[in-house]
Amino acid sequence: MTAADSFLARLANEKACLVTLHASRGSVPREQGAWMAVFANAEIGTIGGGHLEFQAIAQARQRLSDGQGEALLRYALGPTLGQCCGGEVHLRFESVSGADIDALRQRLAARLQAVALFGGGHVGRALIEVMTRLPLAISWIDSRDEIFPASLPSNIHCQYSDPVQGAVAALPEGSRVLVMSFSHAEDLEVVAACLMRQRLRSDLPYVGLIGSQTKWASFQRRLAQRGFTPQELAHITCPIGVAGISGKEPEVIAVAVAAQILQTLPGRH
Repeated sequence: MTAADSFLARLANEKACLVTLHASRGSVPREQGAWMAVFANAEIGTIGGGHLEFQAIAQARQRLSDGQGEALLRYALGPTLGQCCGGEVHLRFESVSGADIDALRQRLAARLQAVALFGGGHVGRALIEVMTRLPLAISWIDSRDEIFPASLPSNIHCQYSDPVQGAVAALPEGSRVLVMSFSHAEDLEVVAACLMRQRLRSDLPYVGLIGSQTKWASFQRRLAQRGFTPQELAHITCPIGVAGISGKEPEVIAVAVAAQILQTLPGRH
């Protein structure tokens, strides 16, 4: 369950104060949009920890107790809170309840980066476990409908597609794509579909293909025969995963690949 899922589930029965990092200047521990939900006896999420978060929790609980509404407060991390970051943040405090769940669900989902994962094999399943708690909206796509688990967090959408490459056209703009189906033939067709969409729309910033350099050399020859240029083929990342991580266990590969996806996101590198 994601932090947002936990927050909204608890909000159905208990009021909270939602604390959001509205703006910042200088060195700060979290990015704009980071949030924390403060309940009477619990917190979900984080705005960066330390004395800033301690003060924000106290302020949020005071506002819950007094029934106060929305406010925007400034915190100087160095002079006021003694944190070595030295910047300043503006925190937004909002009183929220069960009536706000639908609006909050849309608002929190809007901050998620779209990722399309083609393949439900061992590495695909390990990746889902790793990426579930990351700020990603994941389309998990396979030509075998029976491979998907019965229950998954709200940021993962399972999609059966046969042929599997048929799902490429409808991917959200800006999707990061990972290709690791059960078959090299399917992998080739998905990559080809991604390249064609990139040629027409140029809106898939990252397309990663699982496999060795030998596999990619074979794919390049076959894709070149279909008319894709060397410049277009250079858009494909293969092998995938950040460099320097050894091990071929699905869980190890999943961590390396998830890290590479995060490197492609704005403000994450």
